[in-house]
Amino acid sequence: MHTLPPPPIHPQRRLARQVRERLVDGLCSGLVGVDRALLEFLGALVAQTGTQREMQDRRDAWQQYQLHGSEWVRCVSAAWRAALAPSTAGPPPGSRPSELTFELVDDNVVENKILASRMALIVLEQVGSGFDPLRLRVQVLEGMDPPATDILRPETVALHLVDAWVKAGLKRTDLQTVLDPLQRELADLLQKVYRACNDFLQAQGVAAQQDLRVRRAPTSGAAGLQASPAARALEQSQEAVAAARAQAQAAMRGQASRMGGSGTVYAAPPATTLSGMTPLARARQRAHGVMGQLRRLLTQPVTGFDMVNAPPASAALAQALATHRVQADTFYSTVGTPVEDYSPAAVVQLAGVVRQRSAELKKKADTQGEKAIIEVVALMFQSILAEDRIPPAVRVWFARLQVPVLRVALADPEFFSNLGHPARLLIDRMGSCALGFDATSITGSALEAEIKRIVQVIEQYPETGNRVFQLVYDEFEKFLAKFLTEKQATSRLVSVAQQVEQKETLAIQYTIELRTMLKDMPVRDEIREFLFKTWAEVLALSAVREGPQHADTVAFKRTAADLVWAASAKPNRSERAQVIQSLPGLLQRLRQGLALLGITGAKQDALIKGLTDTLAEAFLSKTAAIPVEHIEAMAKRLANLEDFIGDAVMGDLPLDADSIEMMTGIDASAIHVVADNGAPVDDAMVAWAQELQPGNWFTLDHNGASTQVQYAWHSQRKQLHLFAATDGSSFLIQLRRLAAYLQAGLLVAREEEGLTVRATRDALAKLNANPERLLG
Repeated sequence: MHTLPPPPIHPQRRLARQVRERLVDGLCSGLVGVDRALLEFLGALVAQTGTQREMQDRRDAWQQYQLHGSEWVRCVSAAWRAALAPSTAGPPPGSRPSELTFELVDDNVVENKILASRMALIVLEQVGSGFDPLRLRVQVLEGMDPPATDILRPETVALHLVDAWVKAGLKRTDLQTVLDPLQRELADLLQKVYRACNDFLQAQGVAAQQDLRVRRAPTSGAAGLQASPAARALEQSQEAVAAARAQAQAAMRGQASRMGGSGTVYAAPPATTLSGMTPLARARQRAHGVMGQLRRLLTQPVTGFDMVNAPPASAALAQALATHRVQADTFYSTVGTPVEDYSPAAVVQLAGVVRQRSAELKKKADTQGEKAIIEVVALMFQSILAEDRIPPAVRVWFARLQVPVLRVALADPEFFSNLGHPARLLIDRMGSCALGFDATSITGSALEAEIKRIVQVIEQYPETGNRVFQLVYDEFEKFLAKFLTEKQATSRLVSVAQQVEQKETLAIQYTIELRTMLKDMPVRDEIREFLFKTWAEVLALSAVREGPQHADTVAFKRTAADLVWAASAKPNRSERAQVIQSLPGLLQRLRQGLALLGITGAKQDALIKGLTDTLAEAFLSKTAAIPVEHIEAMAKRLANLEDFIGDAVMGDLPLDADSIEMMTGIDASAIHVVADNGAPVDDAMVAWAQELQPGNWFTLDHNGASTQVQYAWHSQRKQLHLFAATDGSSFLIQLRRLAAYLQAGLLVAREEEGLTVRATRDALAKLNANPERLLG
């Protein structure tokens, strides 16, 4: 009896299988580079100075990865290859997609899915230009969209990566530590692999075709046959949003159910959740989602626009844009700054001008892609004009940027997908700084004048591109640094705060170095404590006031080495005689240093007596002496200590309103010093506090009073932060206390997302409601 041969594989399915095999081969080959990058990152992290807990955690993570990293690489490769079999087979043609199923899922599985979904969301924003055409080409071959668990999808690649991490014996918390470099390396690798797979299928004659409508239930009536191109373009984006919302809801149900223990019912698909994140991280994730929707909308073939290789604007449209620039140049050179009408009626009228201008430009556009871009930019600026939290004087000037931004958007499609695009950054920064002013307070101010100047420069700039936006963005940041601290009282407060931070940082660094140098020396505990707690402060204060190489500072450094030598055993007569001879000078320098710290009178006498008693005991000790060469090596290192010390995390600052008043001479009644109080705070909140941008506005709840404040300044090492209120009062807040205020909701940003992101969201809402206008 002869067995029948297996049925032949359809050529298109064979091609789809080959592209998945190529993808997995490329991923596995590139995993070596990812592994190397993570090891280098962890090694660099170990070398950084931090708290004892942080340094121990970093060492543990580095050691664990050295032990288990190779096993993780093996597990990831095995998981990716194993994922080929089910993905290649796929569901039978014509079958309906499986409904949302529920199953018993372990807590670890849910945690892995949440982490992988977050990772995939960031990665997808960077690799979408490669993944989207590959997905469409595979859709052509198989007659269906790749399923959610397909190895082609970034979320599936990321999930196997996270699962393998835990399976290899590595901690999930360590994965959070390396998340940034891992996402970056994975995105680079996926982009290369997607590009290679697209090239392979392109060579086989497989084009990325959209709107296959395979396995889709027909709609009733003529409306299903005559859906507009723009509606079809938006359909897929809407489906993606709905799917993401369902997954997020499932994840949130899972998070809530975990309170009762493992073995709870969870939705089976990978989940995305926003819980456990700072508001800044949530805002960024939402912003990436908005930008992703816009990018998908503008990369639909119906728009005729390729975001990777954008063609130059059509001749008539380019001429119209150039004419607008020439007119602006001529106007400003002859008239100067125009007298603007900032009344509500004028703002409404200006919104009509934005609408009319876009309609005129659309008439000159040759392609559907150009019309779509003109419409989106117009809708964004209509939204900006309607933002009534920003003074009309600023919105009116923002409206003049419509054409310059349109020029950039036509020439550089990254404007629609890159949150860090200089045009977006500039508008967001100017908008956030103007947010806390009313029409009266901003009129005639330096901020209003700077915004006017920037807009005029952009309107008249001869080139089309990002350069002018980047130039004026850098100029605006420099302006802010001066504008926010230009008041005399604020300037003096900033100067003192910076010196305090510098002194405290140096004190910690000197203490660390002294501990290192004395680690293996037989030095009495009394001397160690004096050097670590008191003399390190003397060295730091002298270095800040006089400079690290000033004669007094150098003498204080030498005093530390002399004190260590004098307090060591002196078994021979010549050394004892040398101690007796040098003791008066040593005690004089010690008193001079203590006086520098403000330690005088009885307190100084008590400290000196304790030291002399210790020296007397050492004088009679019969233990081994410290070799002279060790003392000289210590003195030499102390003399040039600034060449060796690195960054350090500051502890509590001896800072209060009275000391500020004493050092600056200004009235301290309007200065609220909020120093660290030891309140527990998450590291993520500390990182968030260090990312705040000067100029942004917040609502501060301090001692029961709510105040609108503008973030005005941070010290060099971001350990001190200054907020200015509109009533003239100031809040000087230490880093961890600032993080605690953010964590407790006592400091809340007036806006969590940029002005252009809100404008993009509004534009998408209008296009969802009326998609035909995209090409109308």
